[in-house]
Amino acid sequence: MYIYGGASAADHEKDTEKHTVFMKRIEAGEKIEADDWMPDEYRNALIKLISMHGISEIMGALPEKEWVPKAPSLKRKLGIMAKVQDEMGHGQLLLRVAEDLIKPYGKNRENIMQDLLNGKLKFHNVFHMPTKTWADAGIVGWLVDGAAIISQTNMLDASYGPYQRALQRICQEEVFHAQHGESIIMALAEGSNKQRDMLQEALDRWWSSLLMFFGPASATTTGSSKQEITTKYRIRKSSNEELRQAFLDKYLPRIFSLGLTVPDETIHYDEANKRWEYKQPDWNEFKKIISNNGPCSKQRLRLRDIAYENNRWVRQALAPQAVVS
Repeated sequence: MYIYGGASAADHEKDTEKHTVFMKRIEAGEKIEADDWMPDEYRNALIKLISMHGISEIMGALPEKEWVPKAPSLKRKLGIMAKVQDEMGHGQLLLRVAEDLIKPYGKNRENIMQDLLNGKLKFHNVFHMPTKTWADAGIVGWLVDGAAIISQTNMLDASYGPYQRALQRICQEEVFHAQHGESIIMALAEGSNKQRDMLQEALDRWWSSLLMFFGPASATTTGSSKQEITTKYRIRKSSNEELRQAFLDKYLPRIFSLGLTVPDETIHYDEANKRWEYKQPDWNEFKKIISNNGPCSKQRLRLRDIAYENNRWVRQALAPQAVVS
């Protein structure tokens, strides 16, 4: 889905001139809009990033949705239900932004969803994982959404205007989601020994996935990495490792202050280099998970497929009707 366009030899010189003007606009801090000319590399980077972000918001609602009927109180049910609704709204907003980018190629949101269901479009590693206990709902809200805030605020000044404006709203709502998760965590941390044990067990299971959240530190494929491309075009500012270090800086002191531990005996703060040293997660496992071979990958995709088919009649009813001559 993601490799589109490409100038012919005859158009190459004109596109080179356009690219020079385009880069000057970005460097001057201007925002690129959907109808503006943009290099294929820039458009494809945006399509891949925003489609994955939008789909991950939708797929991310599934593990939390499982806890709506099982939440321990009416207040908690209402809180997690509102969070699920927000995440689905974020997904729809982002897919609308992605749709504008793929329209020139005759594509729409239907194609994005089909790419998810046939395995061409990946979704975030954390949403392939099971939520076994109520503590998992807290970890997702506090630490997964906390990681998302760090990643998304890194793009709050993205050069692509529609995405930048969508992120303004999404990040504001994600703050409430993180507070929702923190509330669950605090209640468990201050609760019974059984509740604290449940919280520690959940953190142990999620730790590797949380480190993987930001992706590998360096490129693992040939050619320019996604990090290099998105930084070059000022879509993002920081590298994967810089984002991971920001996450560790923010959350490790909070985790330790609650008397919790992380499953890494090597983790420590290197004063000389001003960074956290930690045991690298298994990046081969990461590739396996995001290739839809994680613990809950097939189950979550099946749920999404069923929902998509069950609601096909709604899309058909809302679609513009063909003119009958």
